[in-house]
Amino acid sequence: MRRGIEDLRAFYGEPTGALVRRLVARRLDDAWGEATNCDVLGVGYPTPWLDAFVGARRVVAAMPGGQGVETWPSVGRNRSLLVDDGRLPFAAGAFDRILLIHALEEADDPAVLLTEAVRALAPAGRIILAAAARGGMWARAEATPFGHGRPFTRGQMERLVRQVGLEPTAWSQTLYTPPWRPLIGMADGIERIGGLIAPGAAGVILLEASRQAYARIRPSGSAQRVRVPAELAPQPVGRTVDPVLRNGDPA
Repeated sequence: MRRGIEDLRAFYGEPTGALVRRLVARRLDDAWGEATNCDVLGVGYPTPWLDAFVGARRVVAAMPGGQGVETWPSVGRNRSLLVDDGRLPFAAGAFDRILLIHALEEADDPAVLLTEAVRALAPAGRIILAAAARGGMWARAEATPFGHGRPFTRGQMERLVRQVGLEPTAWSQTLYTPPWRPLIGMADGIERIGGLIAPGAAGVILLEASRQAYARIRPSGSAQRVRVPAELAPQPVGRTVDPVLRNGDPA
């Protein structure tokens, strides 16, 4: 059973939740910036991060049944709604960017949820999955949303996106800081050191994926499948290639 909306809202109103919001937002900004001229969908409990996409045409927060939905400020075409995560109420190809956070871990069937998200993804769109890391301390902290449901490894997330027809293009980790309030003030230093000396201790894995295979017609009439390099993946206007989310090839 999913964590309720009141528990999620309460967590992100506390200092520990504010730390999570800041560190994850840093990774999303590195990847997508302001999502200029994009239609953005957030699935799960995405509202702590959606306000940063100020360049987007439209931002929608889709929150699954069993969790509940909160009122989210509607500015322009921004909306929040309650959904069945096995059957999202969106047209095929409706969104350029899709963020899943607090979505996969407690889904009845993560592959079904992700399949629905992919259906709503535009052909050149990009999707980021953010989930609790199996080896991190946050997955064992039941006082946080990351301590509930199934955590993931990077390999499990890569297999999941490939199962639904996507290819991993970049990945990152964050939340090396343990979920202990006395350490919050030292978080920036811990994050810098943690990635160097203890990469397996991260609390959250972020994996970006897109449709990477395209058909190119040769003069002979046969088709060849080619992979688009990560640096050629669609980028928000004015953004450079992400310096933090690394190339998605397995380490």
